Amino acid sequence: MAKIVFFELEEWETSYIKEHLKGHELVFVDKRLTLDVVDKYDDSDVLSVFIYSKINNSLLGKLPKVRLVVTMSTGFDHIDLDACRKKNVVACNVPAYGDNTVAEHAMGLLLAISRKLVPSVERTRKGDFSLDGLRGFDLKGKTIGIIGTGKIGRNMAHFAEAFGMRVIAFDKFPNYELAKECGFAYVSLDELLAQSDVISLHLPENSETHHIINKDNVRKIRKGCVLINTARGGLIETEAILLGLKEKIFSACGLDVLEEECAIREEKELVLETFQHTCDMKTMLQAHMLLLQPNVIITPHNAFNSSEALVRILDTTIDNINAFFAGVPKNKIT
Repeated sequence: MAKIVFFELEEWETSYIKEHLKGHELVFVDKRLTLDVVDKYDDSDVLSVFIYSKINNSLLGKLPKVRLVVTMSTGFDHIDLDACRKKNVVACNVPAYGDNTVAEHAMGLLLAISRKLVPSVERTRKGDFSLDGLRGFDLKGKTIGIIGTGKIGRNMAHFAEAFGMRVIAFDKFPNYELAKECGFAYVSLDELLAQSDVISLHLPENSETHHIINKDNVRKIRKGCVLINTARGGLIETEAILLGLKEKIFSACGLDVLEEECAIREEKELVLETFQHTCDMKTMLQAHMLLLQPNVIITPHNAFNSSEALVRILDTTIDNINAFFAGVPKNKIT
């Protein structure tokens, strides 16, 4: 029987793990693991943490029995991998959990725009059942340009295909097998901008992708395009969105992320009190110039937030622990 200590958990997560992980001594701590408290857990065999617990050489030096560190996140820059290797500690992560979830939200934003769902609901709540100004448009036959064809982009391509849309894509690292599977073609970024009735972004943000849509290339976009972003706000220069709306390059935008958001490393941060104490998302949204634009729908970085996606984080973490003790570690990052 191993002693497994879980840090940074919510109450519902604790209950779920107790129900689904058997045969071990389980300890639950709602706070992060620090040097100040590590001595209490010096007999631990396994640590499960989130991004606020810094696993480094100093901390591991006080945990002589630890053989496995599992992080309940995709990112792992809070774990010193060299320190883990030197101490023969296996580290594992959750490589993906919201692949379909985020793509479903992106498609939801597109449907809300194409069928004018928000003004339709707002009007009928006031007892007004007139159809003036509520005429939408079909997705079938429209061209959608998907920027980024990783796991989320792959799902978006499948969803768009199911709606009868023509799919084109841009990716620095094309997946031609996926393109064949979904029946789409890879094109250059400029070609995608020029041909797309809808553009949906599914990229990580880094030095190469920051402002991939910007005030210098926004005029290359086909007039009347619908812009969807459920990835990272910094992929699109806010000035480019405002310019695109002003010049009717964008007929509408569906945004789950904004450039001015607090720095977010993991979407799961958004549901935790630790993050909410350091980031006043409400104030940021209230002050944002796009919020009151009638043809812009903004959701509060909620695309990842389904019950199933959050449970998948727990299931993968449990699976990582079970696989380690079965001698076949999964999702290793060391």
